Amino acid sequence: MISRKSYIETLRRRLDQFPVVALIGARQVGKTTLAKQFSRTYKGPVRHFDLENTEDLQALREPMLVLRELRGLVVIDEIQRLPDLFQILRVLADRPRRPARFLVLGSASIELLQQSSESLAGRISYCEIDGFSIREIGASQTDRLWLRGGFPRAYMATSNQRSMAWREEFLRTFIERDMPQLGFKTPAETLKRFWTMLAHWHGQVWNASEFGRALGFSDHAVRRYLDALTSALVVRQLRPWHANVAKRQIKSPKVYVQDSGLMHALLKIRSHSELTSHPKVGASWEGFMIGEIIQHLGLRGDDAHFWGTHSGAELDLLVTRGTQAVGFEIKRTLAPQLTPSMRAAIEALELRRLFVIHAGEQTFPLSKQVLAVSCRRLTEDIPQ
Repeated sequence: MISRKSYIETLRRRLDQFPVVALIGARQVGKTTLAKQFSRTYKGPVRHFDLENTEDLQALREPMLVLRELRGLVVIDEIQRLPDLFQILRVLADRPRRPARFLVLGSASIELLQQSSESLAGRISYCEIDGFSIREIGASQTDRLWLRGGFPRAYMATSNQRSMAWREEFLRTFIERDMPQLGFKTPAETLKRFWTMLAHWHGQVWNASEFGRALGFSDHAVRRYLDALTSALVVRQLRPWHANVAKRQIKSPKVYVQDSGLMHALLKIRSHSELTSHPKVGASWEGFMIGEIIQHLGLRGDDAHFWGTHSGAELDLLVTRGTQAVGFEIKRTLAPQLTPSMRAAIEALELRRLFVIHAGEQTFPLSKQVLAVSCRRLTEDIPQ
């Protein structure tokens, strides 16, 4: 089993500070396993409720009677199935000396869960968990992680064939069972067609009209499908950055299938040789590396953007922290070079630093402000 030490430390710090911590991530991304790993390190009693288990769901029919008697750490898995629990947790979080801390696990975005947990403002901290990263599995396994994606069962399968079978089954059950449980009632076949088209669109600027024409739906409907998959944490919308510059800038988000393995399953890419010869190889690599950077830096949605102008200047990823801006370009090449587009981004966005993430083995400077970073040295050469 791969230990996820950084997440365990994050949970420990958050629970020291907040009475309630929400661990948020897509289905099957490893939330339950991580909660169990953390529970084994917790000094004190632990009680675990899984709301997909009928017995645990029945046990919480009268949640206040049950939860108020517990001490130590209380873990509640799949909290979105009983959103009314957030009101109970507010009362329990305000007790003197806080006899219990609550770790709640959810398979929906922070924005979606916040609609149910507004009463916990100031009492709850949100921690997002992604699939395995290069930092966790080791740089030597980068190609395997890229092909299979970061879902633990897909990555750790004994063969590419079994990994693909798991991902295809995940897609089926996610569309047929999990999305309806999250309140999204669109027919499964329609959502599958949309998600597959999105995989072909991966890494491009969103165009609702083109999706609507292809699928025979309104712009409003396809936008709703996109937002639903984003809320379920399987699609990433990278928002555009609007700089105060004279050039006309792109104002629609870029869209990515969040896990590279799911993207490859939707496109029927079964091996590394098929991947490297596929027309979407560059876009797949871009999305994979953007996910690695976001996970390495611990970014939230408001911290990560892309930038582009209608004249062609662009930047794959723009990270803002306070008044400082750092740029990232993703190049699937062994010998990256400084380009006019990079120079334009540095000037227009007043970048403090620009990192060019490439597929080679070495990290080296391209100019005073630009550093070419090997994908295998990303966590060592890019400061957090």
